Amino acid sequence: MKNTIKKSRRDFLKQATAAAIGAVGLPMFIPSTALGRSGAVAPSDRITLACIGVGNMGTGNMESFLEKPEAQIVAICDVDAKRRKEAIATVEEKSGKKGCAEYDDFRELLERRDLDAISLATPDHWHALIAVAAAKKGLDIYGEKPLAYTIAEGRAVVDAVERYGIIWQTGSWQRSVKSFRYACELVRNGRIGKVKTVRVGLPYGFSISDQGGYKPSPVPEGFDYDMWLGPAPLVPYAPNRCHWNFRWISDYSGRMITDWAGHHVDIAQWGMDTEMTSPIEIEGVAEFPKAEDGLFDTATSYRFVCTYKEGFTMIVADQKQQPKGMGVQFEGTEGWIWVDRGGFDASNKSLLTSAIGPNEIHLYKSDDHHQNFLDCIRSRAEAITPARIAHRSIMVGHLGLIAMKLGRKVQWDPATEQFVNDPEADRMLARPMRSPWHL
Repeated sequence: MKNTIKKSRRDFLKQATAAAIGAVGLPMFIPSTALGRSGAVAPSDRITLACIGVGNMGTGNMESFLEKPEAQIVAICDVDAKRRKEAIATVEEKSGKKGCAEYDDFRELLERRDLDAISLATPDHWHALIAVAAAKKGLDIYGEKPLAYTIAEGRAVVDAVERYGIIWQTGSWQRSVKSFRYACELVRNGRIGKVKTVRVGLPYGFSISDQGGYKPSPVPEGFDYDMWLGPAPLVPYAPNRCHWNFRWISDYSGRMITDWAGHHVDIAQWGMDTEMTSPIEIEGVAEFPKAEDGLFDTATSYRFVCTYKEGFTMIVADQKQQPKGMGVQFEGTEGWIWVDRGGFDASNKSLLTSAIGPNEIHLYKSDDHHQNFLDCIRSRAEAITPARIAHRSIMVGHLGLIAMKLGRKVQWDPATEQFVNDPEADRMLARPMRSPWHL
């Protein structure tokens, strides 16, 4: 009965939103206060969530949702029993309620009939499979960046989200930070003239978490290693292969390029109003280290140049190869603006306190990324970082990686999401999945 009530409320809000769009041609956004949210929320009115993947980011997201009175976490899914039990203890302690369920297999979790949404924070190679399965169940999704492991998998996520009417929020939380939004508004409103170059600085190298060595070892008790690998190739277990270190192994991730393009490239695209497109030409150079003890093989140093048909160039590189290091620098005909998590600067200092006028461009405003997701679950309005935008942001990183792996310039068609007369490059848009996994 509880599930019927929840689904009915969601259906009602979908219908209300559709009616508003039909009436005025714009999506309706209903503030959480208008829907009765306050410090105390009746249990029957709470948004029920499950967390799939409770490593570093997964635990951080879980704890953020635990602070929201209208959210209730009812289940934890992770292939590592130790992490599952630690997460459940945290949920039960902070909520003051026992009975948070635990799962090793996300497919069993998705069979629950009392869920409204999931928080998804697995290694990259699992994102699309779980996201598409959850979307088919009608669940809204807070999904960590990068959107997906490949461009083809990202397209599958976007298609599923749109087909099933899912609210999707990508963990690209910089969009919910005032300095990043303000920098993009200044650029969009022409404060530095016409922008010809955008420099995106991402981290250099890697930070290893030594979890017990690089040599093949027995799988720890309580760790479902085969499920952790999932669609990736079957290889022997080694302690430093899993958890934090998956980022440095190309079977599971694209290192700092895919780990951070969903943040800083996303802001660059937001400022340049190219959220729904991508570059048409990409070339670059990267250093791919010899795999350390047969494990780490992703790029440490990298620089690639993206040409956009809109008339500007985006240079994405590790922080050692950018004048200001990390962050995003917009360079226009009348000055520059730079923004990063630790700073905000401009060639003309008066820009730092310049007001955005009522008749100028104002970008989507969110001051709390997790709250924005919950508010949009209720209103059915699009979240600040939806799948369709996250797909284009991480696409830039994927395209750069493909060009650098090929060692040559590539031409790209943003409309078809295919390379131009380049079958070799097209083969790198997807990857084979280990049986029985498939999209």
